[in-house]
Amino acid sequence: MPTLYVVATPIGNLQDMSPRAISTLKSVGLIAAEDTRVTMKLCQVFDIHTPLTSCHQHNEESKGAWLAEKMLEEDIDVAVTTDAGTPCVSDPGYGLVKAAVERGIEVIPVPGCCAAVAALSVSGFDTREFTFYGFLPREKKDLREKLTDMARKSTVAVVHESPYRVVELVEHIAAVLPQTWISASCDLTKLHEKTIRGTAGEVLAEMKANPKVDKGEYCLVLDFHDVSLPEEEKPATEVSLEAQLTDLLLSGMDLREAQSALMDKGNKKNAVKAAALRLKRLLTEEE
Repeated sequence: MPTLYVVATPIGNLQDMSPRAISTLKSVGLIAAEDTRVTMKLCQVFDIHTPLTSCHQHNEESKGAWLAEKMLEEDIDVAVTTDAGTPCVSDPGYGLVKAAVERGIEVIPVPGCCAAVAALSVSGFDTREFTFYGFLPREKKDLREKLTDMARKSTVAVVHESPYRVVELVEHIAAVLPQTWISASCDLTKLHEKTIRGTAGEVLAEMKANPKVDKGEYCLVLDFHDVSLPEEEKPATEVSLEAQLTDLLLSGMDLREAQSALMDKGNKKNAVKAAALRLKRLLTEEE
């Protein structure tokens, strides 16, 4: 039975290419690459002479099925790569992996670079729980709705953004969710890599002061732990959380215990914290 290898490649620094990735690319019968021109350059550096075929976002559904059938018919191993980083993580590869799994072909990861994980590791945030969103919507209304939804559902989120839109993205975050803390990493593993950390407003100010802000690819880690959702966008479920908190307080629990009880029931941490903050404000006003 043939094997499909999902091979991670460097995101900037060629020294991050693992010996296992090199040996795998040399040993397989075919490399399915996002862009054969990019992967060809990588192969030349590491003296890899394996044939290449393209498998990208525009053809991966049909090409994935074709490649999986080819693997079975010819009993050959295949490696899938992207231009940089780990296939299937906001990059092509899903179509081929899905086709292989459906046909009973063994799929083995060859781990390595991943921009999202690298950015998380240097953020300084509590990343025991996080959600990866890839690229966010471009339309202003859709983007703002997505940001609010992310803050409801996640404590920490990771997103990619191009250098041409990163300032606009941070402007929206500062406007909609100003309490958000951001760790913005640019050109990770490359010569001029940089990470900016601070509140949305602080990061925005530093970006606007940088004339080279539109150079390099960005990976942003957003920390929503201290975020309060806009009152006008407060979902009905959070209103009911306030009532539940009140009932628990009246039963003899303190606020921390009441919050823990609601989270134990499956309610989102951010939603419970936001409800507790609103309840605190209400009680303070009444005093």
